[in-house]
Amino acid sequence: MKISATLPAAQPPTTTEKLKEASIELEAAFLAEMLTSAGLGEARQSFGGGAGEDQFSSFLVKQQALQLAKSGGVGLSEILFQSMMEKTNAEQS
Repeated sequence: MKISATLPAAQPPTTTEKLKEASIELEAAFLAEMLTSAGLGEARQSFGGGAGEDQFSSFLVKQQALQLAKSGGVGLSEILFQSMMEKTNAEQS
């Protein structure tokens, strides 16, 4: 006798969740550019990581920017989210 356990179906993300994630990603992209312009991710002159550090430093900067944005960032994601919500609500009306 075979007993099959069914897992509850994952709920698709709501429009609000999609917009929140998009606003965080936009802020993260902005912060990554700001961090790069500030010199974060540049190779150190002495005792640096060599070619590997040069090649992968952009990934580190992107992840640091994403973590900054997820933890509140500079408030840009909230402004973007509110703006996108207003536009979405206006289009649905």
